[in-house]
Amino acid sequence: MEASGDGLKVAYQGCPGAYSEAAAKKAYPSCQTVPCEYFETAFQAVENWVADRAVLPLENSLGGSIHRNYDLLLRHRLHIVGDVRLAVRHCLLANRGVKIENLRSAMSHPQALAQCEQTLTKLGIEHREAVDDTAGAAKLIAEHKLQDTGAVASSLAAQLYGLDILAENIQDDTDNITRFMMLAREPIIPRTDKPFKTSIVFSLEEGPGQLFKALAVFALRKINLTKMESRPHKKKPLRLADDNCSAPLKHFDYLFYVDLEASMADPNAQNALANLKEFATFLRVLGSYPTDVSEA
Repeated sequence: MEASGDGLKVAYQGCPGAYSEAAAKKAYPSCQTVPCEYFETAFQAVENWVADRAVLPLENSLGGSIHRNYDLLLRHRLHIVGDVRLAVRHCLLANRGVKIENLRSAMSHPQALAQCEQTLTKLGIEHREAVDDTAGAAKLIAEHKLQDTGAVASSLAAQLYGLDILAENIQDDTDNITRFMMLAREPIIPRTDKPFKTSIVFSLEEGPGQLFKALAVFALRKINLTKMESRPHKKKPLRLADDNCSAPLKHFDYLFYVDLEASMADPNAQNALANLKEFATFLRVLGSYPTDVSEA
């Protein structure tokens, strides 16, 4: 059941036809998808047993990290049980009978609009309208029967909302891939018989060489890091530091999110985290899960 998703309810952010729904279907092909208005709503859906899993974006090859979801990972107690990569193929959609030359504006999620900026300009579409998600733009255009506005969304959204596809693959960069995390209430049991990734978050004391010392616990054990992200610590955003000035200076206090190419079933990884825990002010394992090796 776990591999196919048969019987699972999987939450995602957005309207039906969103790329997040496509990612949920790729992760769990036979699942029942549960659309949620906000990222936090998807977290809550799993916590409150409305859904069994959530599939939410973490980073995009063009737009970078989705910082909101990094913050929510810390606020909630869900576990990462997998990740899945999805190639994003943007299409320009419009109501039936509308031609490209009729369009004055393009509507979509801000990141989707940014990813298609050059192409839209070449097509003569100068105005942009930002909404919460790509499929929501398609739905709005269909419901209001707009004749001068197109949506940047997926081909699935065109099918769901009865829109024409005026242009395909309109992203400025062909290598447009989004990485999604799969979340559950309980962690999976890590293994060593196939490639695993482990995601952690930690904070450190202020001082020279602290981050170098933290990274060294992995380097000395030849554990490769595939991702590192720093975020201000929202519960302790500022710390006082005595820099021999007349008044103490305030510095940001940071959390470091790191992905390791290692399984928590591996004693080498266990020893590395035990070493890190000796001097980190905070450490949490977000999940240890199989690496996605499928085609995006």
